[in-house]
Amino acid sequence: MIRRSTLLKSALVLVAVVTMGSAHADLLDDIKAAKKIRIAIDLGVPPYGMTDGQMNATGSDVETARLLAKDLGVDLEIVQTTGTNRIPFLQTGKADIVISSLSVTPEREKVIDFSVPYAQILSVIAGPRTVTIKGFEDLAGKRVASTRGTTNDKLVTEGAKDAQIVRFDDDATLITAVTSGQVDIVATSPALVKTMRENAPQRNIELKFVMKGFPLGIGMRKGEAKLQGWINGWIQTNTGNGQLVAIQKKFHG
Repeated sequence: MIRRSTLLKSALVLVAVVTMGSAHADLLDDIKAAKKIRIAIDLGVPPYGMTDGQMNATGSDVETARLLAKDLGVDLEIVQTTGTNRIPFLQTGKADIVISSLSVTPEREKVIDFSVPYAQILSVIAGPRTVTIKGFEDLAGKRVASTRGTTNDKLVTEGAKDAQIVRFDDDATLITAVTSGQVDIVATSPALVKTMRENAPQRNIELKFVMKGFPLGIGMRKGEAKLQGWINGWIQTNTGNGQLVAIQKKFHG
């Protein structure tokens, strides 16, 4: 009798665990029920994410997020993040998905899932026009700035082993450091190089060489197959009809 009771309790616990797991895995339905999707975006990475003169969020990732929320039929809540916090915000449930110049890499694919690519990004080395830099070997003994925890940081750390890497916590601080002359050479994206040139034309910052090219993907927690499937279909549809391409052209030329 005791054994039968124990088995019954165990079975009930197992059913409860399975039920909870199934409910948790259906984030797409949860988003629709809440009528809101929380999307993590770094607003300090122009032209991907930034604020305009009226302090409204804008940029290619912001408009991509707005289009996704509109097509899903829910409100958009922008969860402001930084490059370092994009994945932690996702893993801890502070955001449902991430649309924040997040390049798809094997290391990141171990901890989160990605959509199919919705855009492309390059990792580059840039510096003053007067400095000759053609490859990693020319960075030996030089100070090179990067944003902590980004793909750019990883690539320059691995490629320029004899350089001194100066890390900043976000792209906004990185831009300020370069435009103010605190550091000359930077590992970043072409979009940020453009911003640096616009903010401080006297610095004559130019692209030196491309470290690597990456697809950009929308990040989500592991195991959200239904949400991932919807987003992949949405990207394919809006790539085909030109809407995602139009957003990229608007902000990146």
